[in-house]
Amino acid sequence: MSKLFFDNIIMFEEVDKAIKNVASSTEELNELRDIVDGIVNHKVVEKVLDKLPKEHHEGFLALFHKCPHDEVTIFEYINQKSGRDIREELENDLKSISSDILHELSPKDEVSEETGVSKK
Repeated sequence: MSKLFFDNIIMFEEVDKAIKNVASSTEELNELRDIVDGIVNHKVVEKVLDKLPKEHHEGFLALFHKCPHDEVTIFEYINQKSGRDIREELENDLKSISSDILHELSPKDEVSEETGVSKK
């Protein structure tokens, strides 16, 4: 997992703990981490593009591709082109993404198909 510009605003300890709880092997643990990493990367790019005027999408993507780790440069670009400081907005978006992932990783209450009653 490489360092990305938004790494300093992500707090995914709970997600990693949940992944460790559901993974049955090291291979599955690594696979789940890769999946979550991909989801987070995709969602962050989506959220940034939502906040930028369309004419700056290509510039952001080029900058992200060129220096994905450069937090200062990328946030300066985003803030300048959007006309506001989006760091806090992105932090809130990441909390929501984290919550969604935790929900998906949480054990589901099994319900009997025959009776419609919880098996617990």
